[in-house]
Amino acid sequence: MVSGDNPIKSETMAAIYYSGPNRQQLTAEESELAGLIASGAVSGETLVWKEGMADWQPLRVVRPDLAGAGAARVGPPPLRATGAAHEIDYELFGSEMQIVEIELDPGETVIAEAGSMNYMDSEIRFETKMGDGSSPTNNFWDKMKQVGKRALTGESLFMTHFTNHGTGKKRVAFAAPYPGKIIPLELREWGGEIICQKDSFLCAAMGTKLGIAFAQRLGTGLFGGEGFVLQKINGEGRAFIHAGGHVMKKELKGETLIVDTGCLVAFTKGIEYNIQRAGNLKSMVFGGEGLFVATLRGHGTVLLQSLPFSRLADRVLANSAGSAKNDQGSLIGGLGNLFGD
Repeated sequence: MVSGDNPIKSETMAAIYYSGPNRQQLTAEESELAGLIASGAVSGETLVWKEGMADWQPLRVVRPDLAGAGAARVGPPPLRATGAAHEIDYELFGSEMQIVEIELDPGETVIAEAGSMNYMDSEIRFETKMGDGSSPTNNFWDKMKQVGKRALTGESLFMTHFTNHGTGKKRVAFAAPYPGKIIPLELREWGGEIICQKDSFLCAAMGTKLGIAFAQRLGTGLFGGEGFVLQKINGEGRAFIHAGGHVMKKELKGETLIVDTGCLVAFTKGIEYNIQRAGNLKSMVFGGEGLFVATLRGHGTVLLQSLPFSRLADRVLANSAGSAKNDQGSLIGGLGNLFGD
């Protein structure tokens, strides 16, 4: 029997202490550990202590014979509710060129954009599938609709599903495609939905649904370039998006925010999003801010990035070796090119 009221047992009972909910100190006989593991009350990571130990340690260290994955489990693991997101853990590495390492329990799956995987444990297997897998009962035509939506966002038509087929916790890592930040999102804390730039999604827990959203004004949207077609992420689990440069968080309480279409990363529901012309004709042609800007108004959260990939790519192309010879540089720059050849 487990007891939280009697912290002292006779020596003949071989008492062992373990950490319960809210770090409560509980105690049981060592012979009862198998039953506690089977019921889910303790796991290999539960901190335990018994006489002769200097400090608390995980059960898997103290009793490796019991803390093995599922050795004492009776029957299959509990079923998740249909559409429920897998509960994945993660760790971020780096500052400006980040990697997110996802920790998967046996049977858990993370979905990701094709080509974003950096490394993974050998027991993790990946499979390319149509759609995000959030609705297992979808038929062929439902999956084709998802593929069509992804085609509109410019992403790969397929997604990669990474599943832990091992017996313990395993890890798989994903990297952003350009310098910036990886942003972890607890979707349930964001109202279960967030809308982001079409190329910002990186990976998410299985059960997360990916869709598309459009700017309200189709006419201006067709000429707006970035920002017309957006990606919608729905669910209750964890998702990860990436942004270029530094990330700014803005809280709107009825105000209107005007943003370069490329600098917008994501926003919550409750924000009205649209695209409008960037001033008069003179400003549009000579202002250097593009033809259109995004407007956001309402109540909610907006995430912005300091370095959109399109802006970075434009600078790289403008200063590439081929362009450098033909650009209108300074006299000193021209002399440098002359003597450098």
